[in-house]
Amino acid sequence: MQRLLLDRLQSWKTSPVRKPLILKGLRQVGKTWLLKEFGRTAYENVAYFNFEENPEYKEFFAHTKDVRRILPNLAMASAQTIEPSRTLLIFDEIQEAPDALNALKYFHETANEYHVACAGSLLGIALARPSSFPVGQVDFLQVRPLTFTEFLLASGKQNFVDYLVGIDALEPIPDAFFQPLYEQLKMYYVTGGMPEAVRNWTEFHDVRLVEETLQNILDAYERDFAKHPDRTTFPKLNLVWNSLPAQLAKENKRFLYNVVRKGARAREYEDALQWLVNAQLICKVPRITKPGLPISAYDDLSAFKIYAADVGLLRRMSHLSPTIFAEGSRMFREFKGALTENYVLEALTNQFEVPPRYWSRLNPSYEVDFILQRENDIFPIEVKAEDNVRGTSLRKYAETFPEQTKLRLRFSLANLHLDDDLLNIPLFMIDQADRLIELALHLSAGETLEDCRG
Repeated sequence: MQRLLLDRLQSWKTSPVRKPLILKGLRQVGKTWLLKEFGRTAYENVAYFNFEENPEYKEFFAHTKDVRRILPNLAMASAQTIEPSRTLLIFDEIQEAPDALNALKYFHETANEYHVACAGSLLGIALARPSSFPVGQVDFLQVRPLTFTEFLLASGKQNFVDYLVGIDALEPIPDAFFQPLYEQLKMYYVTGGMPEAVRNWTEFHDVRLVEETLQNILDAYERDFAKHPDRTTFPKLNLVWNSLPAQLAKENKRFLYNVVRKGARAREYEDALQWLVNAQLICKVPRITKPGLPISAYDDLSAFKIYAADVGLLRRMSHLSPTIFAEGSRMFREFKGALTENYVLEALTNQFEVPPRYWSRLNPSYEVDFILQRENDIFPIEVKAEDNVRGTSLRKYAETFPEQTKLRLRFSLANLHLDDDLLNIPLFMIDQADRLIELALHLSAGETLEDCRG
C-alpha cells in the first residue's frame, strides 16, 4: 500500500532542523505501519518499542532524563545497535508512557543525532495534558485515512492517478476516464480510507470482510471511551458519538444537543464532544459570521457541524448497505448528501492548512457548505451529491460578499468546467483541488492557458 506521507517522512529525516517526530491520527489509521515501512526503506535498521505491549520499557524513562543512560537500556532490550542517523527509534503507544513522551525534549536538546519517531492511540488526548507534553521540542505529522488518490493506487489504478495529476486545462473529462473514476469513487465511499478496509477490498474484493473490518474498528473506538478517567463521561461519549448519523441526516446539519438526548444541554455534553474531537474521531466545523482574515477570527462558537473522520466509517455507522453501490448515484444522494460532504471535508483538510468552516444566514435562509481559506484568499464551496448543480446559496453569498469572492467552488458529479467565477470540480478530482484553484485564478485574471502552463 502506497502512502504519500512517506515523502514527508523523508523530508523530516533530512531536515537540518529535525526534532523528534510525533505522528498524530486516530486508531488504526496506519501510523505504526507507516513508521515501520519508513524505517525499512530509509534506515539501516529499526529499533521498535511498544509501551502498551511491553510496559516494562517505561522503567527506562522513570528514573532518569539522561538520554545517554536511556539509550544503552533500549539497545539491550531490543537487541539492536542504535546508531545516530542510521537507526530509526520508534516509540509506539507512547501515550502509555508520559515519562517517555516528556523525554523527547532531552532527545532534542542533548542527542538530536538520534532519529526518534512516535505514534500512539488517543495521542490527541495525551497531548492535551501540558505536564507530559514537550512544548516546542517535537515535530508533528498528521496521519489521516487514505485519500481517494491513495485508494486508486492501492487498487492498481496508477494510470488514473497519472491522468488526474496531468490535467492542466479546465475542460470536461472524457467519458473513458469519467465513468471508471465515478465507479471507483462509489467503491471508496464503501470502504473509506482505513488501511485494513482498503486492503481487504483491493486484495480480496470481499465486501463482507470490509464490513466486518469497519465494524471492528468502530467497536474498538467505543471501547476506548471507557479509558476516559471520569466514569460519568463514558455514557455521554457514547451518546454524542452515536448521534452522528442523526446529526448529519438533518437538512440543516448544525449540531444540536437535543439530538444527542432529549432535553440535553451544552454544559452537560460539551466536554464529551471535545474529547471526541481531541481523539480525532470527529471533525468539528464552526460557522463563521463573515469571510475575513484570519478566518478563525470570525468563528461563531455557538454554531458548528460535526463529521466523522472517515467516510467509510460514517457509512457503516449509518447502516447503509454496500449494495447501494450498484444503484447508480443513489449512494451520493441518500442521507441528505452527508457522505459526500464528509468526503469533501476529509479531502480539503488533507490539502489545506486552515480547517474549513461554513457560513449561513437566516431570513431568508442560505447556507454555504464550506468556507475555505487558501493562503490569503477565501472561497465559498457548495457540495452537490449529483450532477444536478442548481442552487442559490453560492450566488447569494457572492451578492452578500462581492469584494471577498474571487472564485466560487462547487464539488459535484458534473464535469470539470469554469463558468465565469464558478469552478465545478468533479468529486473524484478533489485531491487536485489546490492545483485546479490556482489554474482557475490565473485564467480568471485574464491569463491564457499557455501562460499558465509556462
